[in-house]
Amino acid sequence: MTDAQETAAKTTLRTTGGGPPDDGVAVPPAPIPLLEPREGVPPVIADPVRLEAVIAAFAAGSGPVAVDAERASGYRYGQRAYLVQLRRKGAGTALIDPVGCPDLSALGAALADAEWDLHAATQDLPCLRDIGMVPARIFDTELAGRLAGFPRVGLGAMVENVLGYTLEKGHSAVDWSTRPLPEPWLRYAALDVELLVDLRDALEEELDRQGKLDWAQQEFAAIASAPPAPPRKDPWRRTSGMHKVRRRRQMAVVRELWTARDRIAQRRDVSPGKVLSDAAIVEAALALPSNIRALGALSGFGSRTGRRQLEQWQAAIDRARALPESELPQPGQAVAGPPPPRAWADKDPVAAARLSAARTAVSTLAERLVMPQENLIAPDTVRRLCWEPPAEASAAGVAAALAGYGARPWQIEQVSSALARALTAHSA
Repeated sequence: MTDAQETAAKTTLRTTGGGPPDDGVAVPPAPIPLLEPREGVPPVIADPVRLEAVIAAFAAGSGPVAVDAERASGYRYGQRAYLVQLRRKGAGTALIDPVGCPDLSALGAALADAEWDLHAATQDLPCLRDIGMVPARIFDTELAGRLAGFPRVGLGAMVENVLGYTLEKGHSAVDWSTRPLPEPWLRYAALDVELLVDLRDALEEELDRQGKLDWAQQEFAAIASAPPAPPRKDPWRRTSGMHKVRRRRQMAVVRELWTARDRIAQRRDVSPGKVLSDAAIVEAALALPSNIRALGALSGFGSRTGRRQLEQWQAAIDRARALPESELPQPGQAVAGPPPPRAWADKDPVAAARLSAARTAVSTLAERLVMPQENLIAPDTVRRLCWEPPAEASAAGVAAALAGYGARPWQIEQVSSALARALTAHSA
């Protein structure tokens, strides 16, 4: 950026950041549209030979490396990466096709000592891990924005509010499995990492000004060191509209249809919703059709559903209808931890009072620290603490309990005394 642009960016940051604006700061200038990457749109790297050159260039670069990934959510099965974007000082920008280059572990190893700058890191890290890219250190610009108190933390909003540029965001939900990728999409993808390191530097300065930089670094370290999430238990229970399904036989229909749909979607490599909608699954479960004609009359299956498709869905329904009572799913999913908060007043009124007081305390602290409550302390942690409070409800006892739930040191320091007061005020 030019000196004038850097001045404009700093002015924007001072007037829109989490802390109070400085007295007498001028209104920031209108944002500048960012239409082209500095070195133009780079070619897509889709073969091992050209990938080797990129690895060498990025290994020889300096400073943090901006990293982003594009998936085909809603179009393809799973969450694999279909494009990886990187930018580093001395190396420029690279666009890599993980379909042509499915193993990027050598690139990940070449960048092992670098800090990786990502926006909403938890969204991209799983698909990057699948292709061999695992960072040791990260800086998450979205999370940094949350901790700094920015009201809008999407990449476009952050680049505009902090750096004074506008990004074109019209291609965020396209089918990135398309080949070849259109030029406008590639330009959009390259621009996503164009200013990511600049954004990181400005946010680091702002966090330091607010006294929150160490907090952010603890959060980044926790994300980078977190193990892969385990597979969900009974994922069919997350079918949209599942709350309408009350009877166990109907639940069995949802389970059979969901499983059949997932198997087909995986084989075809398409989004499950493109095979059969959640609404159709729930409709069939509620109706319990006994034959193909009755199934085809349901709106979720419609006239465009072929006979062969109807037969496979009816077969799944018939399997559920034939199950003995002992094999039907139970109405509730066994979960570890406390019950839903709405049930606390009936199950344990004292715990409900503790939770109300604790939530008020966290809300007050979060407002004073200018950050979302869920970033100050995880709501699930607060619920667990209030449902089964420590034997010693002092600040030290609460701190030990919070540490056991995985809270970071900075969070414990900020909330333990307030939560201890909430617990002792409503002890049994």
